[in-house]
Amino acid sequence: MHIVIMGCGRVGAALAQTLEQQGHTVAVVDQDPTAFRRLGSGFGGRRVTGVGFDQDTLREAGIEDAGAFAAVSSGDNSNIIAARVAREMFGIENVAARIYDPRRAEVYQRLGIPTVATVRWTADQMLRRLLPSGAEPLWTDPSGGVQLAEVHTSPAWIGHKISRLQDETGVRVAFLTRLGEAVIPTSQTVLQEGDLVHVMMRTVEIAKVEEAFAEGPEEGGH
Repeated sequence: MHIVIMGCGRVGAALAQTLEQQGHTVAVVDQDPTAFRRLGSGFGGRRVTGVGFDQDTLREAGIEDAGAFAAVSSGDNSNIIAARVAREMFGIENVAARIYDPRRAEVYQRLGIPTVATVRWTADQMLRRLLPSGAEPLWTDPSGGVQLAEVHTSPAWIGHKISRLQDETGVRVAFLTRLGEAVIPTSQTVLQEGDLVHVMMRTVEIAKVEEAFAEGPEEGGH
């Protein structure tokens, strides 16, 4: 996959290097050409000097062939504008924006842009939004028989109760990450867009659980 990153600070550089190591092609956009030094001499991707929400700059970075876009500059407004341009003008589905002000997260979420608040930022969180698939182990018991993992969840589950998700997949939802905060679900909690679902499950059932989460609810279920 080709991925465009706006912002070459510590976060953007680390993200670019990680994605390239995973075999993706990467283009990094920054207004300051000296920022690209953070990428190191071994980085093989594109370095594009310019404003990250300018359409011509994004085209130079290969946005038209991209599968994902990350806005991780130092400005909240720039990040959200760039994320919206990537999604609305170029049709990029996997878009994520970093923000400094968590109070704005809900506003941005309503615009359909997944956000990661800086105070809770981790490379894993950003990567999971750009490359959503399968299960990401977070903890495994000493015997290896049980693990806590974040499982990619089909949008078809949005609007359904967590209790139904548990009943149909046979797992226990330990907690959700919603707008950067951990939420312990109740029987009435409904899955919302942007939620990250963390489940406890038997290690031998990972493949079955991934499939159930990816397929969505059973037809005719309640």
